[in-house]
Amino acid sequence: QVQLVESGGGLVQAGGSLRLSCAASGRAFDNYCMGWFRQAPGKERQFVAAITWSGASTYYTPSVKGRFTISTDNAKNTVALQMNSLKPEDTAVYYCAAAIKRYYFQTIPREYEYWGQGTQVTVSS
Repeated sequence: QVQLVESGGGLVQAGGSLRLSCAASGRAFDNYCMGWFRQAPGKERQFVAAITWSGASTYYTPSVKGRFTISTDNAKNTVALQMNSLKPEDTAVYYCAAAIKRYYFQTIPREYEYWGQGTQVTVSS
């Protein structure tokens, strides 16, 4: 049984930092792309960042590029999202997800096969 379990969310002031972690288990993820999405109240789920399981390639949505960093730790089977210079508009529930790796980075939620339960990130102004 595949499980993705997020942790690390919380309340932070604008300009602050948070580090999210996603613990992956239940199968080998070598042929998978790992992604982070977020969903604010009343809005659609939005792509944030993705990485190949090896960590060799990454992709970010423009609004977080330069502020967020996605990484993997294959030994611990985890995927992290380091978020710096946080803004109130980053407030959302953040989800970890896994998709079969393709020649392009998947940015649409329906392309992802496995999902975590989400962790709340709140950035106060």
